[in-house]
Amino acid sequence: MLSKISSVWYVDTADPPAVLRADPDPDPDAAYALARQLHPGLAVEPVAPVTLGEAGGPQPDELFIGCYPGLTLLCSPYAARVHPTELPELLVRPLAEEHTYLVSFDLEYGWGSFAHWERGELRRAFSSTRLNILQDQGLPHIWERPHWAGEHPIRWRVGELPDPLVLPFDPPGFADTANHEWLGFRYFPLSGAADDSATGRTAVTPDEIRVCGFRLHPEDDHRGTGHDPRPPQNRIGHERKGLFSWLRGHDAAVTAEK
Repeated sequence: MLSKISSVWYVDTADPPAVLRADPDPDPDAAYALARQLHPGLAVEPVAPVTLGEAGGPQPDELFIGCYPGLTLLCSPYAARVHPTELPELLVRPLAEEHTYLVSFDLEYGWGSFAHWERGELRRAFSSTRLNILQDQGLPHIWERPHWAGEHPIRWRVGELPDPLVLPFDPPGFADTANHEWLGFRYFPLSGAADDSATGRTAVTPDEIRVCGFRLHPEDDHRGTGHDPRPPQNRIGHERKGLFSWLRGHDAAVTAEK
């Protein structure tokens, strides 16, 4: 099971699940062109293709892209946003698509976020840890209601004492529900649910979605190794120094949970 994901989906098709169920091969030329478009001034080096289940949370010099009919996936550390609305404008609507969906989470920190833009206009953005709502903008969707009602609570480990102020849902699971509503598959399948409850069709898994891999490095470096091209400053650093360090520098005044 993936421990973290940082993804942005660009959607022009009316049925993204149908596209993914067709098991399409990603278009490597379109993926390379988009990688170059999103990273001007950096050299883009193709590497071995992987699945979404392997792409997860890319390193700062990694990028994974899947270009399918009417649907494009970008896995980039740029998408790991404490505040989803701070996604760089270039990444919001690079293909003049109808819808843009951001879905990110990190199980280690109990953090999840999601956002939706329609023709480049923000419709909904949410981000939280188990204790702190970091961003809540736009009108909530109907499918969010069970989470706010406490129908999907955090599953605590034996002997673990929950904070009395904890939110009524697990943020990574909340982000996963957004992913399912928008794209038709889950990172954390519901127990006993191998099929989509609405259609009865076999659910796609991240391990079945193939993406093209790329490595980024300065234009004058022909080896493409040992470099760390810096993403925007408000990106989550994924440091393993506790939640406070993870949030520090991102305009989020929260207290450490650990």
